[in-house]
Amino acid sequence: QVQLVESGGGSVQAGGSLRLSCIDSGETYSSYCMGWFRQAPGKEREGVAAINSAGATMYADSVKGRFTISKDNAKKALYLQMDSLKPEDTAIYYCAARSLAVCAGHYPPTADFFPKWGQGTQVTVS
Repeated sequence: QVQLVESGGGSVQAGGSLRLSCIDSGETYSSYCMGWFRQAPGKEREGVAAINSAGATMYADSVKGRFTISKDNAKKALYLQMDSLKPEDTAIYYCAARSLAVCAGHYPPTADFFPKWGQGTQVTVS
């Protein structure tokens, strides 16, 4: 049963912008952590950004200042606004979630922290 569905990927020129969306169709909990990961060909999946139920955000150094993670609780949606895109941002982007959990700190949690994943959406920057 698919619970996380991403959309918004595509192809864009360097310097451009894209906005990714992720809809969570699962149950709603008072505490949770949601994040965006990406995986480029031949590379490991890396955390891009995360946000907790209190609205605190965490970013990888490579995207800080360019990407913004946000959420809309009413729509059960997670977003990733990506600006000033670079060719090295090219990857499949995945939405991830963990309910009844807390995440905090400077960097996003590692991939093994999240049990729920979307199918991914391709982002290509040329």
